Amino acid sequence: MTLTLPPQVTPRAFARLAEINAELGDVKALRVAVDGGGCSGFQYDITLDDPAEDDVVLKSDGSSVVIDPVSLPFLENAVIDFTEELIGARFVIENPNATSSCGCGTSFSM
Repeated sequence: MTLTLPPQVTPRAFARLAEINAELGDVKALRVAVDGGGCSGFQYDITLDDPAEDDVVLKSDGSSVVIDPVSLPFLENAVIDFTEELIGARFVIENPNATSSCGCGTSFSM
């Protein structure tokens, strides 16, 4: 059995998640999942959620990012970040496993 390495989460992403939770007055994890579909074959699904029992949980300063076991191999060695650009502010995923991606930034192929 090979070990799948979880993605890295940048301090900026954890900091933005902490800000979101403070604004909501609740503590939710950032769930990063990979679903079939999108214009390139797979798409990222990023939501606020509660951790499930079988999730991989990445924590920093009271904030958590969770990934389900099915999505984990697709996100091996990826970097989860938060960016603010002219098109808006959002969580982004830099995925070295993706062979191509769509202009929207949420769809990719492997």
